[in-house]
Amino acid sequence: MRVAIFDFDGTLYPQETYTLMMNYLKEHPVHSSKYKKFYKALMKPYLAYKMKLYPEGKMKAKSMQIYLNALKDLSQEELEAYFIEMSNGMSKDLNQTVVERLKKHLIDGDHVLVVSGAFSTMLNEVTKEYAVHQVIGTEIPYSNGSLDTANEIFHIQGIRKNMMIEQALDGYDIDWENSTAYGDSISDISVLELVGNPVAVRPENRLRTIAEERKWEILWD
Repeated sequence: MRVAIFDFDGTLYPQETYTLMMNYLKEHPVHSSKYKKFYKALMKPYLAYKMKLYPEGKMKAKSMQIYLNALKDLSQEELEAYFIEMSNGMSKDLNQTVVERLKKHLIDGDHVLVVSGAFSTMLNEVTKEYAVHQVIGTEIPYSNGSLDTANEIFHIQGIRKNMMIEQALDGYDIDWENSTAYGDSISDISVLELVGNPVAVRPENRLRTIAEERKWEILWD
């Protein structure tokens, strides 16, 4: 079985989901009052990262946790509704070149996965019309119908993507040499190296250098 693995932020979705999340909270008619406290909490890990005191992966995971903590007074049902509502309209902003690749992989019978650090609730909502086989994202931890603040999120990034892909495909006989993966960032390199057909999508400079050296396909549109 061939697989086709798609990153989300910067690849299938040309923007950063976290930027959308920030703007959504800031302008929300009910929850915008939470933004100031959220932003203040966010500055500590962000500035530490900029000063090279905090690794990028740790900063991203902490930022996602801080966002959830800002909404900790919402019930599970309210949180799910919040993220689904935020996701409405994102489909029209997807990279259509990559969307067409995704559709072709489905037509060709490939097993399609979307793998991202974005929250699974959002990923499922945005990709539901394409009927991809599996969506792997960061799960929101709940306990007794509300956000579980006692346990930190397990943020899907870097080598964790490989681990989750391996778990999702356990039991399948994968033809890795004829499989394809799409990514835009150096953080996607471990997934791109899994397959025989890695595709760099509008790659940032570090990934672009590697893609050009290894003669990988690069999508700019």
